[in-house]
Amino acid sequence: MTTGTQRPIGARLGTPADVAGPLDGFYAPGGAQSVPVAPRSTIDPLTESNSLDLIGILSAIEETAYIWDIVSDRIDWESNALQVLAVPAIDQISMGAGFQLHIAAEHLSRRTFAMFGQGAAVDAQRGIPYRVQYQFMPLGRRSNKSVWIEDHGRWWSDQQGRPARARGVIRIINERYWEEQRLLYRNDHDELTGQLNRIRLNEALGAVLVRAERTQQPSAFLIAAVNNLAVINESFGFDVGDEVISATARVIKEKLRGGDTVGRYSSNKFGIILNECGPGAMRIAAERFMKAVRDTSIRSSACQLSATLSIGGVVIPEQAGTIHQVVGHALQALDKAKYKRFDCFMAYEPSPLRETARQRNISIADDVISALDDNRMRLVLQPMVRAHDHTPAIFECLLRMEQPDGNLVSAGDFIAVAEQLGLSRLIDRRTLELAIGLLRANPSINLSLNISSLTSSDHQWMVALHRLTGGDRRLTERLTIEITETAAIHDLDQSIAFVDLLKELGCRVAIDDFGAGYTSFRNLKLLNVDMVKIDGAFVKDICRDTSDQVFIKTMVELAASFGLETVAEWVGDAETADLLTKAGITYLQGFHFGMPFEVSALGTTSYG
Repeated sequence: MTTGTQRPIGARLGTPADVAGPLDGFYAPGGAQSVPVAPRSTIDPLTESNSLDLIGILSAIEETAYIWDIVSDRIDWESNALQVLAVPAIDQISMGAGFQLHIAAEHLSRRTFAMFGQGAAVDAQRGIPYRVQYQFMPLGRRSNKSVWIEDHGRWWSDQQGRPARARGVIRIINERYWEEQRLLYRNDHDELTGQLNRIRLNEALGAVLVRAERTQQPSAFLIAAVNNLAVINESFGFDVGDEVISATARVIKEKLRGGDTVGRYSSNKFGIILNECGPGAMRIAAERFMKAVRDTSIRSSACQLSATLSIGGVVIPEQAGTIHQVVGHALQALDKAKYKRFDCFMAYEPSPLRETARQRNISIADDVISALDDNRMRLVLQPMVRAHDHTPAIFECLLRMEQPDGNLVSAGDFIAVAEQLGLSRLIDRRTLELAIGLLRANPSINLSLNISSLTSSDHQWMVALHRLTGGDRRLTERLTIEITETAAIHDLDQSIAFVDLLKELGCRVAIDDFGAGYTSFRNLKLLNVDMVKIDGAFVKDICRDTSDQVFIKTMVELAASFGLETVAEWVGDAETADLLTKAGITYLQGFHFGMPFEVSALGTTSYG
């Protein structure tokens, strides 16, 4: 071993013989050994690619290396140590005690714990790794000059398991490094809570799935939702709501076991990964989180607040084999927990019926998207006839989906699922295109068209209506737009604005399925609609049910007082048609006046 304390631990490497000695000497365990000193390279690295100056590389990236004989406390440094660490003399850091005098006092325990306090098992071959960052003061603690360094390497123990030797690399951490670390942290963590963001949470969940399938040791995944966040946001504002979310995340984090993970799944939901956790332990953990949050008084900028959790959990890989399944099943369990009561945990329970329904919904969604892409949506027509002479006044457009084999599927078989999955806007735009094309091709007919609740707030649908008609009132005045009663009252102000825009363009507006919801005639007046379509449930048994007769008569009289036309749906026979006509209904619609027919049959169909 060389006698100096500043020496080239990693000498210049040029030939294969040079490579074997220094690298083996630096990384291999055992006593400190002599490393042959090689002269610094004078070869221009831009012109000699086969020459590798290790000392020059370390200096360029502000790194140096050391070997620390912990028993004697002696440190042997790489020859660039003075240059990198900027200490006045190598003697000041040639001993461990002297080196510590250059470490900020508040960071001494951090370094000691990071290096020797982890309690890792002794690895006689590879050593025990460590990595720590601390503040280093080149001119001593009395000086104001300081830099941050990262110290990482491995240490080996003696026969009694006590630290005997360490070999490591020290690098200077500059502002660019800290900025990179901040960016990396922001990419991995939720800005509000400081926990993993959704992307990294899913990645961690994927790793747990792989490990659980390999080891056959169960793990668990919980989704915890803050129950009363909406009330807090409404009462105190979203800033206070954010404070509650952040505080809840801290409480959950504090109650995690070592190795478990929490991340923010969405606005008020947290995903919690529990390693090596079966069903019983999952329930115990969930109750621990709920109790901790419930018992915590949250100090917000507004006042003292409290929160509660609802939690759904799933065991993996037994109950779910993919990230999508894990999250989906946990959300299903969470929905059940929230339905039961606040502050409740529910474990996922497989349901063959629910799984069958889910697969059916997926199949329907695929069929709808495929039909839209392939232009396989079709319109059929059903007449609304004038009550006094049974002549057709308006044709309602009913949607059909043509399957690849040519069969037509009724809208009732797919529209409900499509609305749940957010596909109704796409369907409504396609239906509008077909209806306007039909109006252009048949100048003498009037059409009515149903739209979903989502479309009444879809600005793009209104833009499409104006674009397709070109503002031509000869088209729009022959088009009636039907809005369901429940959709109209869901957001009355929005519905009023939507109806006003339609009428400005020249369209008429009808309330469909009237009587199924809670719309008052005052709301009808505010909506300024032209027509009321009475729900068929009040029509189908009117000949036998006197209460339905009274309801229809009252509704017709009130509608007439507001200047509204009325339509009775589900008219199935002549007796019902006569009774409705005598009650004063304006239009009749139902199978008695014809089944829905294809557009090509216009002008050839007779009506009852």
